[in-house]
Amino acid sequence: MTAMIYGYHPLREALRHRPHEIVRVLVGKGRRGERRRRIEELCRRHGVQLQVVREEELSRLSRGVHNGFIAELVENTVVAPVAGQDLELIVLIEDVQDPRNLGAILRICEGAGVGKVLIRDRGTAPISPAVVKTAAGATEWLDIERVVNTASTIETLKKEGFWVYGTDPGGLPPWQIDLRGKVVLCFGGESKGLRARTRKICDALIGLPMRGEVQSLNVSAAAAAVLFEAVRQRLDTHPLPPAGDSG
Repeated sequence: MTAMIYGYHPLREALRHRPHEIVRVLVGKGRRGERRRRIEELCRRHGVQLQVVREEELSRLSRGVHNGFIAELVENTVVAPVAGQDLELIVLIEDVQDPRNLGAILRICEGAGVGKVLIRDRGTAPISPAVVKTAAGATEWLDIERVVNTASTIETLKKEGFWVYGTDPGGLPPWQIDLRGKVVLCFGGESKGLRARTRKICDALIGLPMRGEVQSLNVSAAAAAVLFEAVRQRLDTHPLPPAGDSG
């Protein structure tokens, strides 16, 4: 049977945090007011199909308990840990508006074995077909969650023992920062990067030294450089001796 979510509050939270797992939303024909308006707004924002149906149809699908709202989920929506997934490495994305950039970052995250990807809801592109296509299947393997407030999410992660690093052109090179252990890497939008509040509450900022005439990289290219430096450090259990040290 197709997995379903019943009721306004569970549906609203699913649309906020994991809209890419929702195939369509069904709303009772007689439902009006703020709750319906809010669900319609979230469906529009994330490109989720919304259908208005008779209450009898909702009752048939839910066996009577629906409060006027049902969501049909994609099959196998639970993301199980896979080989190579690093549950102590989290990526947070905010204000990346180009679907191709978001898809590319998600593909990089999957390749780097990121344990979870947090995406700021407002200001960031939805997980649209264009994102899924660019991600080349990565969205099916990643644990992706949309968050409402970046700052509060970061504060919660800090309380759980994570070190949080933001990306900024003026930051330290990633190889000068210890990226092992419980780490969150934050990547900002194409035009302005991370929000000022996000940069302020990060434990440190990471930047890539540019030696050519071009002074910055595309956000997905920067994410690849930083993430795979983190992977290098996390896999390097026996560091090489300094250059020139014969042992």
